[in-house]
Amino acid sequence: MTSKLAVALLAVFLLSAAVSEAAVVPRLGTELRCQCIKTHPTRFPPKLIKELRVIESGPHCENSEIIVKLVIGKEVCLDPKDKWVQNVVQIFLKRAEKKDP
Repeated sequence: MTSKLAVALLAVFLLSAAVSEAAVVPRLGTELRCQCIKTHPTRFPPKLIKELRVIESGPHCENSEIIVKLVIGKEVCLDPKDKWVQNVVQIFLKRAEKKDP
C-alpha cells in the first residue's frame, strides 16, 4: 500500500511540475518582443480611453509603447511620438495625481 501511495505522490508531483512549467512559457513569449506591431492612425477623444499603459523600451523592444484599453474593451497601440498622444498621457497623469491625495 505504501508503494502505491509513493507512486501516486510522484505522479502528482510530476504532473504539477509539468503544468507549472507550461504556464511560464507563454508569458515569456509575450514579454520578449514588442507588443505593438502597428499604431492607431487617427486621433480620438481621451474620454474613450479606460486604461493607459506605457511600456518603456528595453531588451524586449527598442521602441517605447503606449497601449490603451478603450471603454468598448478593445486595446490599441498609440504612437508615443504623436503630439496628441503625448497630450493624452499628460491628461492621464493629471487624473492619477488627483486620485492620489
